[in-house]
Amino acid sequence: MSQTSSSELSPPAGRRAELAHNLVGVTSRIAAACAAAGRDVTEVTLVAITKTWPAADVRLLAELGVTNFGENRDAEAAPKAAASADLRITWHFVGQLQTNKARSVARYADVVHSVDRPHLVRALAAAARGARRELTCLVQVSLDGDPARGGVPIEGAKDIAQAIEAETGIVLGGVMAMAPLGMVPAEAFAPLRRCSLAIREVRPDATIISAGMSDDLEPAIEAGATHVRIGTALLGARRPPVR
Repeated sequence: MSQTSSSELSPPAGRRAELAHNLVGVTSRIAAACAAAGRDVTEVTLVAITKTWPAADVRLLAELGVTNFGENRDAEAAPKAAASADLRITWHFVGQLQTNKARSVARYADVVHSVDRPHLVRALAAAARGARRELTCLVQVSLDGDPARGGVPIEGAKDIAQAIEAETGIVLGGVMAMAPLGMVPAEAFAPLRRCSLAIREVRPDATIISAGMSDDLEPAIEAGATHVRIGTALLGARRPPVR
């Protein structure tokens, strides 16, 4: 597992101002999208995706009022979460997850967005029980059926939801999706409300719809997203991965 160096905890001069500027821009976009969709801005949670960025940025964003953070690689997420353990924040694991990483992820993640197969459900549940924690799990659905991006076909989402609901240690939270490359985001996200309703037949309070990133948060909010996962628009162009 990678270690967090002292340099990773010391932000460069001007970084706080840069992040504050970007945060104003992102929150303004979210507010405008909510207004256009006739929704209250409090219905949408910003998840700051800090992959490739140091733990220092997590601290700066937390100072600026951000409380939800996401990562997609356990090797990067685990040390970053450890370095931020004193902060009152929520960690989201948003990437494709192998079952052999479930035990590590269960130690720090509060929400796992990428649950798409029964074996992973069982692994996360066992890991959560072993860690004496409770994880919120979202069913990742594929909007185009491409298995390379992860996700279960929409018609199979309810089966995964039922598998989550049958376990202890994990709680069904809702659904997650990404707009496939080459598809118009508004069209890609159109099935999400229907999929969410199917999930809520299994657990009525599983209301999370995690969708939308820097380039497509507006159509995601129009389609009912409750959580938007924002990296580049908030932190800047992606750097080489933190080692």
